[in-house]
Amino acid sequence: MSLSTAAPIIETAGLCQSYGDVQVLHEVSLEVSPGATGLLGPNGSGKSTLLRTILGLIPVRVGSARVLGHDSASEQLAIRRRIGLVPESDCLIPGMNAVEMTTYAGQLVGMSRTDAIERAHEVLYYVGLGEARYRELEGYSQGMKQRLKLAQALVHDPDLLLLDEPTNGMDPPGREAMLELIRDVSQTKGVSVLLSTHLLPDVEQTCDRVVVLKEGRVVQTRAVERELLEAGRIFDLRGRGDFESLAASLAGQGHEAEAIRDGLRVTLARGHEIEVIFEALRQHGERVQVRHLIEAGRSLQDTFIEAIS
Repeated sequence: MSLSTAAPIIETAGLCQSYGDVQVLHEVSLEVSPGATGLLGPNGSGKSTLLRTILGLIPVRVGSARVLGHDSASEQLAIRRRIGLVPESDCLIPGMNAVEMTTYAGQLVGMSRTDAIERAHEVLYYVGLGEARYRELEGYSQGMKQRLKLAQALVHDPDLLLLDEPTNGMDPPGREAMLELIRDVSQTKGVSVLLSTHLLPDVEQTCDRVVVLKEGRVVQTRAVERELLEAGRIFDLRGRGDFESLAASLAGQGHEAEAIRDGLRVTLARGHEIEVIFEALRQHGERVQVRHLIEAGRSLQDTFIEAIS
């Protein structure tokens, strides 16, 4: 399934993965294009396993996977030099401070110590840890630990940032700050983002595309910011009168209209606006009296529930 016509940064074909006798991924075929993409699914749907497999942390057993043009089965180091990873679990070394930890992460991907130290200070200020960069990690809150993991992932200026449940354990202000950082990385820093989460609002706020996993299978790929446009705008009309005739008139113009209590639910054809409904009402005159007209919409939550149900 392709999300756009741009060259994909992640490609999988017939990818299967299992732990012992338990199969977790079932023939996942996927293309992810540059930009910000959400990997969305309930807990246990295989999101973390998919990330670990494409990075080569788990051997590819069946099928194939490529990241930034590199094969996940044979070019793991080449992939890791070009990606930044924010794992779900903590990966911090006790006794270190944030500068030491971030510098160490930079050196692991081949940076000189001098360059890694300089860059560590830059990214720690960027994620909001500038004043706390010399504090030992044991004194960090959960939100600070999450931002430190983001700093480590960005220290070497990656082409692709992978985030696994990055807002776990964060309070509302910290969560909003993290989501703002993810948006900025994607929109102004030119880094592609793959955000793995079970939280729909995180995807809505940061991503322009979404891949939905259910029980280890891709069940949907679609744009996020064009959700309403793709589905057509939806309006509920309530009142009294000849709604059956109004429905027939709208259907004759290519729109959908279904009866609801005391009125109609109208789904406009793609690209049409509410003026279509106003014109149909004018043509019906006093035969239809509308007391309430509200936009019902079609949120990402609607399509997510539809995909996994």
